[in-house]
Amino acid sequence: MAAQSQIYAGAFADPVFQAQSVFRTLMDGFARPGTITSLAATASPPLPLGKASGAVALTLCDHDTPVWLSLALTKSAVPQWIAFHTGAPVTETKDDARFAFIEKGGAVPSFDQFALGTQEYPDRSTTLVIEVEALTGGSKLIAKGPGIKDETIVAPQGLPDPFLDFWTDNRAIFPRGIDLILTAGDAVLCLPRTTKLSAREA
Repeated sequence: MAAQSQIYAGAFADPVFQAQSVFRTLMDGFARPGTITSLAATASPPLPLGKASGAVALTLCDHDTPVWLSLALTKSAVPQWIAFHTGAPVTETKDDARFAFIEKGGAVPSFDQFALGTQEYPDRSTTLVIEVEALTGGSKLIAKGPGIKDETIVAPQGLPDPFLDFWTDNRAIFPRGIDLILTAGDAVLCLPRTTKLSAREA
């Protein structure tokens, strides 16, 4: 019974209003890459999916958006929770997914394993949602590109060691490529494929 209650509980209390609020926050985040924003509405999904990642799933996923989940999420009640509250099908094939979710500390595949879109339809790509330890306090990266005046510094904690290589390869195939949402607690940091990242010299 406890497992069943996990599946049915934890969604938005006011789905339309709260989903609209989260959507606006995410769109603003993609318009201003590297900005850390707290979500006004969060979810309480089954562990190990985090609150902000759960809110992203409730807002962006629907029956037309196949979802890929990391192994730990697949083995939890998360697939049933997402299916019940959003109708989104779960796929085992990364490049079929419109959205992909990885829990905090989970292994992050190289980004080229996901759907990268095509030259004609670059929007047919995966948006990758990764929960990290924190959105500040990590190794500093310089972010430049549309929506950023001059440059800004992003420093998430808990990114995989090859993250910068993954991102550089992703940026090189623009307009194709994935978009990235980093989450921690109730906060998000968005990085569209247009953003260029480089290591900041100590």
